[in-house]
Amino acid sequence: MSQPLNLPFDPIERAAGTWRDRFGPAEAMAAATSVMRVHQLLLARFDAVCRPYDLTFARYEALVLLSFSRTGALPMARIGQRLMVHPTSVTNTIQRLEQAGYVRREPNPRDGRGTLARITDPGRAVVQVVTKHLMAAEFGLAALDTPQREALTSLLREVRVAAGDFGPVDN
Repeated sequence: MSQPLNLPFDPIERAAGTWRDRFGPAEAMAAATSVMRVHQLLLARFDAVCRPYDLTFARYEALVLLSFSRTGALPMARIGQRLMVHPTSVTNTIQRLEQAGYVRREPNPRDGRGTLARITDPGRAVVQVVTKHLMAAEFGLAALDTPQREALTSLLREVRVAAGDFGPVDN
């Protein structure tokens, strides 16, 4: 888990000052670097919660996706699409979940060449337990109140739309 640094200064703020002196405007660099650092902190927190259950956060996300599906099963390609990861990552994730007994693979009856990943009862149970822990930890965002979390989500959504994750959607 990423340990608190407890530095007597903000290294991103300090880097922004140096950046400004050497290269010019630093707001984009400071914001991007802040997002990357928070990503490290959140992922470390999530993985610490998931680790006792033989999960990583990526594996937990796959289980949640399967638990959300109508039948508890999805084609491997759809899992990759929904989780926005490479097919190789999906294969590795599902293999590890299968080894843990949380998922089983089966032929896709709609596509003779395809494979479905299906969540098992132990997989559903572990989703419930890990979700309770993550929610109790407020997904690592306890320092922000609800309006701040909503504002953060909205701001980051704009970056995701601009990157092509999905098109603009009316709310």
